Amino acid sequence: MTILFRSTPVSEPLTFESIGQDWKQDPVTRPGGYPFYHYLQTEKGAGRIETASGSFLLRENEGILIAPFIRHSYSSTDDEWYTKFATFTGTAASCIPQIVGNRQIIRIDSGQGEQVSRLIQKCVSLYDVHPPDEKQLSVLCYTILLTFTDGIYTKQLTDEPLYQNYVSPVIKEIELNYNLPLSVEAMSRKVFVTPQYLSRLFRRYLNCSAYEYLTSYRIAKAKELLITSPSLEIQDICHRVGFSDASHFIAIFKKTVGVTPLEFRKLN
Repeated sequence: MTILFRSTPVSEPLTFESIGQDWKQDPVTRPGGYPFYHYLQTEKGAGRIETASGSFLLRENEGILIAPFIRHSYSSTDDEWYTKFATFTGTAASCIPQIVGNRQIIRIDSGQGEQVSRLIQKCVSLYDVHPPDEKQLSVLCYTILLTFTDGIYTKQLTDEPLYQNYVSPVIKEIELNYNLPLSVEAMSRKVFVTPQYLSRLFRRYLNCSAYEYLTSYRIAKAKELLITSPSLEIQDICHRVGFSDASHFIAIFKKTVGVTPLEFRKLN
C-alpha cells in the first residue's frame, strides 16, 4: 500500500495534495466533502459511491472525480476493495473547475481509468527519488486533469445535432450572462424548445438539468470571488453571480458546497 501526502509548500501551478495506490479501502463518510478535487478509482473489487447527485458503482478501473466540499460517502461492495486515488492542489488550482468543465461529479470508464492508473503509477514512482521532480509531477497532474475533461465529451458532442442546436447555445448564454436574471424558461425560448425538453437534453448529455447547470456555474463563480476578492461582501458576490436574494444564495451555496460562503472563505 502506498499513500503520499504533500509535505512542502505549494509552488507549482498544479500538483498533488495526496496520491496513493494499492490501498485497502475502508468506508468513508464526508458530510462536508473534501477540501480538494478528489479522484478515486477501483483497482480490485468494487465499491459504491453515494453523492448528492446519485449513487455510483465503481468496478475495476472505473473512477470518479468529486469537486471540493461535495458531500459523499463510499464503501466496499466486495469482501475487499482496493483503490487508487489522488487529490489536486496548486497555485493555479482555481482553474481546475474550468479545466473539468465546471462539473461537480465526473465518472471515468474503465478505458480511461487504465490511462489514469498508468499516470498515477508513474507519479508514485517519481516520489521514490528525493527530492521528487516537482515540475514533472505538475505536468502529469495536468495530464490527469485533461483525462477528466475527455470524460465529459466521450460522446463526441460536436457531432451531436441536438447538443449543438439546443444545449451548446444555452451553455454559451449561461457563461456570458450568468450574472443576469436568467431562467430556464427564457433560455429555452431562445432555442425554441420547452423548458422540460431542454432539461432532458442537458441531463442526457451533461448528467444534470439546465437549472442545475446554471446554478453550478454561478456557485463556481461565487467560489472564485470568495477567494480572489476577500474584501467583497457576501451580498455583493450574491448579486455579481446572478442571485437576487442573499439568503437564497447562502442556502443554495450551503446545499451545493456543504458550507456557507463565509465558511468556504475561511477554509481557503
